[in-house]
Amino acid sequence: MRFEPGRLIVHRNVRRGRIGWVRPARVVSDDERGLLLWLARDTPVAAEVTEAGLGMRAVPFAEWVVSSYRLAEGRWHGPPLLKFLPAGAAHSVWWFRDAQDHFAHWYVNLEEPGVRWDDGALAGVDVVDQDLDVLVRPDRSWEWKDEAEFVERLAFPDHYWVADENAVRAEGKRVIALAEAGEFPFDGTWCDFTPPPRWTTPDRLPVGWDRPPVR
Repeated sequence: MRFEPGRLIVHRNVRRGRIGWVRPARVVSDDERGLLLWLARDTPVAAEVTEAGLGMRAVPFAEWVVSSYRLAEGRWHGPPLLKFLPAGAAHSVWWFRDAQDHFAHWYVNLEEPGVRWDDGALAGVDVVDQDLDVLVRPDRSWEWKDEAEFVERLAFPDHYWVADENAVRAEGKRVIALAEAGEFPFDGTWCDFTPPPRWTTPDRLPVGWDRPPVR
């Protein structure tokens, strides 16, 4: 399944069959290397919160797993992002930008390989975010991110969506080696990407954004 460039799809994170977050994004390219997406600033998004409106990072995981949840709609107030999902890989790479809209750093999001779906009017890719990440600076130095959250959640195997800690860390180390060597996609590719002017930001989440996950 390939998506046409320019098509608006939904990039979704799934946690044990529940939608964790939803981010509509434009397809930049989709080829044998993988899927490249553009998330524009102020895009309508949704994220899972407790009934009190707290996100997963705002409460201890022991409290999160016994909470009731709902999906809260909002806007993407972070920097615009390029997201690259390499074909078949257990990670994605994100290009972060600074306040002047220039490339700032890469972010390796460790995740299960994405599963695509296409309902005709709407399509998407569902991933399982494995929480542990790697920040890679322009000089290819790096650091682990969210390691404390990762370790905290591993203590709840009956509720956590990560089953193999060692596999997640091994994937991170594999991508770190690519970054240190300056190999694709850490070779400067797409660092100066500019979206086509005709790409508009949607006013609202597309119909069907909350359809059941495929994983």
